[in-house]
Amino acid sequence: MNRYTVKSRNICSFDDNGKMRVIDGFIVIGDDKIEDVTARVPDGLDILDASDMTVTPGLIDAHTHLVHAGSRENEMSMKQNGVSYLEILKNGGGILSTVNKTRAASKDELKAKALKSLDIMLSHGTTTVEAKSGYGLDFETEIKQLEIARELNDCHPVSIVSTYMGAHAIPAEYRENRRGYVDLMINKVMPYTAENGLAEFFDVFCEDGAFTLDETVELFEAAQKLGFGLKLHADEIVPMGGAELAARFAAASAEHLLAASDAGIAVLAEAGVTAVLLPATAFYLMKGHYARAREMIKAGMRVALATDYNPGSCPTENMQAVMTFAAFGMGLTTEEILRGMTLNAAYAINRQKSIGNIKAGMNADLVIFDAPNPDYIIYHFGINHVDMVIKNGKTVFNHKNHKKTQKKDGKLC
Repeated sequence: MNRYTVKSRNICSFDDNGKMRVIDGFIVIGDDKIEDVTARVPDGLDILDASDMTVTPGLIDAHTHLVHAGSRENEMSMKQNGVSYLEILKNGGGILSTVNKTRAASKDELKAKALKSLDIMLSHGTTTVEAKSGYGLDFETEIKQLEIARELNDCHPVSIVSTYMGAHAIPAEYRENRRGYVDLMINKVMPYTAENGLAEFFDVFCEDGAFTLDETVELFEAAQKLGFGLKLHADEIVPMGGAELAARFAAASAEHLLAASDAGIAVLAEAGVTAVLLPATAFYLMKGHYARAREMIKAGMRVALATDYNPGSCPTENMQAVMTFAAFGMGLTTEEILRGMTLNAAYAINRQKSIGNIKAGMNADLVIFDAPNPDYIIYHFGINHVDMVIKNGKTVFNHKNHKKTQKKDGKLC
């Protein structure tokens, strides 16, 4: 057994009530698990000395659109001139623009681009990522996206949790036949995805201009029968009742929620649905406001934070950037932010028993930040504070030697 210990004055863990504790002590690691967190010096073990640094659980990015082709910097000027997201979509831009590029790209091209993004995520402290499809909107390309995510999960240090999101938009060829596209998902893509284990979750963009409440209900019912966990892009732009629907189906998460009503927040809290908030998206789309995280926390909701990495509305893989917008845009504390990117994010992907905390029995996923305390990570913004990333007990990123990251089980992507 490979056993060693990490020493730090600032070990950030969470108690059974979710309260953050900053511990001066040692994390004992045996192979891929945390054996103990103790104030006593362990006997006979090599010590990784991070005394003057801050150690957190590995960051969990619980909402990304990892696999896609192209970029959409051409839309920046439109956004800056007040053209709305839905207007860009109606004019053939937005999601549909990326769909065309993703359909045209080869599997190798898509995989190479996603691999580059995973490397960036890892270097900024992300050890687990949820990856949604949704830029194919046909059988072949959606399956290709999901297959690439599975292949990358097998070879890259970052763990990938896959979500099928064919219900991201109505593709151009079905614009006059919405029923036909819903049938395609229910009768062909979803069964194939489930039978081949390509996705754990199913997600819908329930929004004005995307999928209606009735369509979402039908899709959710079909997804449940196939054994998918449920997620929902809910009330991002228009308060159309997506939050209430996510609560009704006891979804694992409701995501975005910029326009969620008081009633929606209340029922989500009562149903125990995790809110996945995306402050960098609100910033990038120049909304002028953010999701009401403070009211959600007050209502008793579990609030997670994620990048929403995608080519149109939030082209960043950097969770530390999200920390900045969560702190200065949403007014969240350091503790709330770190909990939102670790413990609460683990709940959003049903991984709370194995990742998201530093305690005995959990996977040894850790980030060592070159910061004298947790507040400093957010206070000194705009730089990468990561000194080292440990995944399943192995050092997989070291900023001093970043070109030699270890691949999973010796496999190369």
